[in-house]
Order: sequence, then C-alpha cells, then structure tokens
Amino acid sequence: MLRTPFQSGLLAMAVAMVCSLVSTAQIMMPVAPGSTGKVLHAQGQVQVLKDEVPWALNVGDLVNPRQEILTGLDGYAKIQVPDGSIFEIFPNSRATFRSNQGNLRELLDLWVGRVKVHIEKLNGKPNPNRIQTPSAVISVRGTTFDVTVENDDETLVLVEEGQVAVQHALMPFSDAKILNGGDYLRVYKNQPLAQKQLDRGQVLQKMMRMMADIWLNQPRVNGGGTSAPVPGAGPSTVPVGLPGDTGAPAPPPSAPPPPPPGF
Repeated sequence: MLRTPFQSGLLAMAVAMVCSLVSTAQIMMPVAPGSTGKVLHAQGQVQVLKDEVPWALNVGDLVNPRQEILTGLDGYAKIQVPDGSIFEIFPNSRATFRSNQGNLRELLDLWVGRVKVHIEKLNGKPNPNRIQTPSAVISVRGTTFDVTVENDDETLVLVEEGQVAVQHALMPFSDAKILNGGDYLRVYKNQPLAQKQLDRGQVLQKMMRMMADIWLNQPRVNGGGTSAPVPGAGPSTVPVGLPGDTGAPAPPPSAPPPPPPGF
C-alpha cells in the first residue's frame, strides 16, 4: 500500500518517539537492590567508566552493575558488596563489575591485572560467586583467593584459604579442578587444565619468617653469633649483649673482671 508523504512523515516520527522512549527507559532502569559495590579505600588512579567516560572513584562512592573499573600504575581500591564480601583491585587492572545485572552470583569479569577476593558466607552457609577471565571461570562459596590475568592467554588462580573450583572458559565440558588453601593453578587459553600445584613459594616464605623469628629471639655475643650460658663457667663465658640488644650492656674494655665469690 502506497503512503502519502504526510503518512510517511507521521510513521517516521512515531518510530523515533518509540526509540527515544526505549532508550530513556534503559538509561533510567533502576539498579537492583543489593547489586552495588561501595568503595572502602582508594588510592592512586582509580576510575569507573560511566557511558564510556572515566570518572575518578573515591571512598564512599558506589559502583553499579556493568560498570568497568580501571586502575593506573599506582591505582588500588577495596570495594565491598552488600553481603559483606570484599574484592581488592590492584594496579594496571581492568574489570567489569556484575556484567550480568540479573545474576548477583556473577561478581567480576577480570580482563587484565590482579584482584584479591574474599567471599563471606551467608549465615554460615556457602555463598556462591563467580569470577570470569578470558581463559577461566572461578566458582567460590566462601574463601579468599587471588586471580591474575597477565594477558588473554593466561590466568593464575592462587587460593589463600577455603576452596574454589576452576573451569576452562573455552572448554566448558572439561572437568573442573578443585583448589584448596595453598594450591595454585595456571589456566592457558588454548590448553586443557593442568594439575593443581602446591604454592611452594608461600610455604618457603612461612619457613623464612619462622627462621627469622628464631634468630631474633636468640641471645647474642659480641661477635654477632648466638650462645647460651654454660653452667659452672666463669663470667667470661656468659654472653654479653650488643648495644641495642636486650640483656646486660657490654662492659668497657678497661674494666677489671669482678672478684670471685667469697671475697
């Protein structure tokens, strides 16, 4: 059916009005309760994209679903969600907060950089959340863990405590790997999941700290070594503390030895 120019003009105006109303409705769509994040701490360059425009994030600001968080060379932020869970985002990182607004279990999409996540349990029960990267999907129920994306091809997952399940993002039918505290796993984009590994670096750090504590708590002699008093030995065998150490200060070089007992 042929339309007159007047009818065509009316139709075009109606289509434009409908598109405008739809666009306005999308912009004004309310944020679901419990879906925002609150900035607890921020330092350096930390921004959030609002309509593709970067805005600085400050303490007390809210991050809404589907907003992208960016950090610079010195950027760091700690953000808390309503259930008490917290995630930290470190320098040179880019992540999307709740990319699926309708699913509160999808916490972050990490594109590059590093985040540390602590998921709080809900009344002592598991609290399912998910972190996604270009190569991995990390499912958690209540734990503390790190996720690092150095590039599109590699994701490093390290569990501090609790348990997470890691699945390949591009090979969804492969078996998930379960990681416990101290385990880590590298996920490569074009390779099946490898075996989990123990975080030997973390164990080594703990051993070094223990050795340092033992060393600092030992008594010291003038030569810098450690020694313990020998029962029945004379005064010259008793360890003497260095300046600044706990214990008796070193006597002057010219001081005579103390008289023996009974004099």
